[in-house]
Amino acid sequence: MTMHSSVILDMQGIEKSFGPVKALRNVNLHVRKGEIHAICGENGAGKSTLMNILSGVYPHGSYGGRILFGGEERRFRNLRDSEHAGICIIHQELALAPMLSITENLFLGNEKSKGGLIDWTAAHDAARVLLDRVGLSEPPETLVGDLGVGKQQLIEIAKALAKDVKLMILDEPTASLNERDSDTLLNLMLELKAKGVTSIIISHKLNEISRVADAITVIRDGSTVDVMRYAVDEVSEARIVKAMVNRELADRYPRREPKLGETMFEIRNWRVIDPSHHDREAIRSVNLKVRRGEVVGISGLMGAGRTELALSVFGRLFGRHIGGTVHLNGREIDTSTVAKSIGHGLAYVTEDRKGAGLVLGDSIARNIALANLKAVSSFGFMIDDHSVLDVARDFREKLRIRSHDVLQKVANLSGGNQQKVVLSKWLFTDPEVLILDEPTRGIDVGAKYEIYSIVNDAVAAGKCVLMISSELPELLGTCDRIYVMNEGRFVGEFTAAEATQERIMGAIMTNQALVN
Repeated sequence: MTMHSSVILDMQGIEKSFGPVKALRNVNLHVRKGEIHAICGENGAGKSTLMNILSGVYPHGSYGGRILFGGEERRFRNLRDSEHAGICIIHQELALAPMLSITENLFLGNEKSKGGLIDWTAAHDAARVLLDRVGLSEPPETLVGDLGVGKQQLIEIAKALAKDVKLMILDEPTASLNERDSDTLLNLMLELKAKGVTSIIISHKLNEISRVADAITVIRDGSTVDVMRYAVDEVSEARIVKAMVNRELADRYPRREPKLGETMFEIRNWRVIDPSHHDREAIRSVNLKVRRGEVVGISGLMGAGRTELALSVFGRLFGRHIGGTVHLNGREIDTSTVAKSIGHGLAYVTEDRKGAGLVLGDSIARNIALANLKAVSSFGFMIDDHSVLDVARDFREKLRIRSHDVLQKVANLSGGNQQKVVLSKWLFTDPEVLILDEPTRGIDVGAKYEIYSIVNDAVAAGKCVLMISSELPELLGTCDRIYVMNEGRFVGEFTAAEATQERIMGAIMTNQALVN
């Protein structure tokens, strides 16, 4: 990859504290003009804090150290200051207004005006130019809420380009994207690099980093621990991982000797009508079996129906006119409500931990107790705070949740530790069947390993696990068997010995061609 001699960004000796907690200590970051610079580190390492300092979210005076951008020392007081200098940050949670059009989103706060009024003709024309730059052909009048997540990411990039961006920061840009949309976004980053746009990418997906990055800075425990440049250094995933977690992860997935029992969980002839399109079957005659002690994966492209299947089974949270039966240990069970599902031993760990899995403003202890309040109540209705704390402390120790104490708000935890709280909440219900929907999305390799270990412990204890994941290496590394889903139905099934990325994608694409 091309080396660039001029440094556009130089962050020197950055330090930041939140009360007694030191989040950053002497962090240095040097980004060259026209390169793609990756920042890696475990959740909680300080990556987002560093970017919030750079973008003015944490104003000058609230941190130590110096920021030089374009050769000048900068003292950003807010986000507007950094954007005025040409720095734009695109967060993992997109900052778009879904009920406004593409044009309105692109120029929100930066409207095209003439004579004090918005010049819609000029705005739409400018929007078309920007959309063309990011490879979108949608009419500028299209509501952003009508677009998929992948296209919304491209709108965010177009929005940055509208502000004459010189340095673009992308925080986990592909975390919510399928493989096709991820490819589109990464290709766009390379195209913008060729046109002189400098980018910083924060990502846990090491294969994506190796594909686009010119350099990597690794942050651990609030400090810079390694800097690698592809043109001059030996860069490998093993080196990156070791720098991130300060230990070798020779095997990314903990070893497990499967001890499979009889069929424990079964879905028969499951059919679901899409609640938004009454003439469309979202799930079509799905049959599924999971044995005691088995981890079974469900693979498929985004929109294949994987989450819809899980939600329709767990309390019928999705769909209408649901048909078919659910069986546990050979007996048909009623899962028509969440309470009944939990009562029969089902647990569902949502893919949206922040929006649906946790009460972010509440404590670790209260979040863990939420799905099984009966177990921490006296006389059936009075919650025993001491019991809540005892249970939370037990799970904090067993799952190694990193926090000051169990009274800490979950909003202040890293993504990996938030996920452990969600898992603790459901493990506290002592489930027979654990349904995991994207269980490691947006968390680092060290925390992933710990999540996989928790899964292994669950099946070793005689439970069964159904894992939905968009990451094929994750399914291949953890599952005993994998179902492949497309267009609401299963189109393939492979044992661990049979499964490969090529076979899984082949099943998806072959059957997609048949469906289309």
